[in-house]
Amino acid sequence: MTTLSENVPQPVQSQADVFLSISSRTRLDLDAIAAAAQNTNYSYEQARFLSNSIGPRLSGSPQAAAAVSYVEKQMHELGADVRLEPVTVRHWVRGEEEARLVRYPGQVEASCQKIVVTALGNTVATPREGMTAPVLVVETFEHLDQLPVDQIRGTVVLFNYAFDEFAADSGRWEHAYRSAAQYRNEGPARASQKGAIAALVRSVGPRRSRLPHTGVTRFRDGVSQIPAGAVAAEDADLIADLATRGEVVIHLVLTPREFPAAQSHNVVANLQGSQFPEQIVIVSAHLDSWDLATGALDDAVGIGITMDVLRLIKTVNPHPKRTIRFVAWMNEENGGAGGRAYAEDHKSELGRHIAAVEVDFGDGRPIGLNVAATEERIAPISAILHRIGDPIGGVNVVSDSPGADLTALNQAGVPAVAPLQESRHYFDYHHTPADTFDKVRVEELRKCVDVIARLVYALAQI
Repeated sequence: MTTLSENVPQPVQSQADVFLSISSRTRLDLDAIAAAAQNTNYSYEQARFLSNSIGPRLSGSPQAAAAVSYVEKQMHELGADVRLEPVTVRHWVRGEEEARLVRYPGQVEASCQKIVVTALGNTVATPREGMTAPVLVVETFEHLDQLPVDQIRGTVVLFNYAFDEFAADSGRWEHAYRSAAQYRNEGPARASQKGAIAALVRSVGPRRSRLPHTGVTRFRDGVSQIPAGAVAAEDADLIADLATRGEVVIHLVLTPREFPAAQSHNVVANLQGSQFPEQIVIVSAHLDSWDLATGALDDAVGIGITMDVLRLIKTVNPHPKRTIRFVAWMNEENGGAGGRAYAEDHKSELGRHIAAVEVDFGDGRPIGLNVAATEERIAPISAILHRIGDPIGGVNVVSDSPGADLTALNQAGVPAVAPLQESRHYFDYHHTPADTFDKVRVEELRKCVDVIARLVYALAQI
């Protein structure tokens, strides 16, 4: 792991040292930021425009390009030093999506049952006329591995692993998401290796509105790609119930297309540091979104929050000690190319990155911090939170995964920081047709701006 270069001040280790290092000017600035955050509408309006006016922003699309241009213009208007950094992105376009049960136990003559389905990101297409095959329902990878290959060959495998709604409603939403998302990420490839001709996964979200949840799926080199989709949780239950009583046959049509890779950009904007300009604190969110809706919660609100953070800090102090760098990442959803490109393009200066902050869990208020770093780097961040007014109502720093955009930076030694947000209802809408601007709550955005702006400013000053 890369360490900070010798000319970078090493992080202080005690709360007392942090307290002594905060000047009266910085304390006044932090108070001013907190006061301004209470009434800001800027983040809300930015999320509104990205969601309602520009709309879905899947990498490679005209809307993604328009979003890059829009955020670049807004950063210029804020007076930041702005540049576009090239990113080569995958250009995958969703096509027709249809599924229906054409044979099942107790079927009424001349009838069928419609299934709510959506293609998983980067998947290949069925034949244009679709495919018809029996459904094999499994709940886990272990269940799949226990079955003989001749029982799997030629079927459409349905991974019916349920999202843990109790855990999500109890605040353990990330555990619920990760446990279920592995079947979306890996399931189709594992089904292909066993001879399946297509794969379906139970949507990674709760049973509430019969919504399909899209998301990326991955095939390693050497594994034959097969069509893959997600079905609404209620429909997964329907198929599983029917399968207990006899054969279920599905007709599936998915017609996505893969175009040549496209040129896009990360938007990078600096507030240049006055004393240590070579030292950098990143505040960021991802600009792309899935295409089923307008990407309001994932992640127009994150872009709005982080734009507002830069705006408020610049208003209070246009020349912080360290450079504060805003980044709008491209291609988080179906490739992660933006984060990797930044790490490669800036590898000579990563040792001078103090921390990288990303906002990517909707509009919920922060209740803690997720910090992916070594223990010696976590300690001062926790101490800083104590000293800046404890805006989250209790320091709750945990060490966990860095998130897609920050993974490459974190692997190079940069601490990756994300707010632990109140997200009990986030996965009701996540990656669904319901991720629209009407779900955004301005009061919650203000709390996010307050916490993130004070944290970023403190990291730049202390």
